[in-house]
Amino acid sequence: MLKLTKKVDYGLMAIAYIASNYNEKVVNTKEIAEAYDIPLELLAKILQRMVKGGIITSVSGPKGGYSLNTSPSAITVARIIETLNGDLNILDCSEDARVKCCQFEKCNIRTPMQKLEYRILELLNKTTLAELTESFELRPV
Repeated sequence: MLKLTKKVDYGLMAIAYIASNYNEKVVNTKEIAEAYDIPLELLAKILQRMVKGGIITSVSGPKGGYSLNTSPSAITVARIIETLNGDLNILDCSEDARVKCCQFEKCNIRTPMQKLEYRILELLNKTTLAELTESFELRPV
C-alpha cells in the first residue's frame, strides 16, 4: 500500500501550520507540537531537515521559530516529501541496471506501474502548499 511515513505526515502538518502564519509571525516548535500532539524531539528534527532543504528558515531568539522561505504557492508537496524522505520513487524496480529484481525479465506490470508512478509524481509536483492548505482548517479545534 502506498503510504506516507509518519515523518512526512508530521512534516506536512507542521509546514501547513507554518504556512497558515505566512507573513504574520514565526511559529515555534512547541506551538506546533502542542497543536498537533507531535513529539517535540521528532518535530525538531523534521523542521531542521526542512531548514537544510531550504524550505523554511529558522529564526533564533526568545521570540524565534520558523517561517517559510518563500510563498506557499512556490513550494510543491513533492519538494516537501523529497526533503523529508529523500527519493520520491514509489516503485523499487526500474529500467536502471543497478536495481536488481529477480522478476525484472518476467514482470508484466512494470510498465503500467511506472506510468502510474509518473502520474502520482506529476500530481505531487504540481500541487503546492497553498493548494494543500486552502481546503481545510489548519488550526486544531
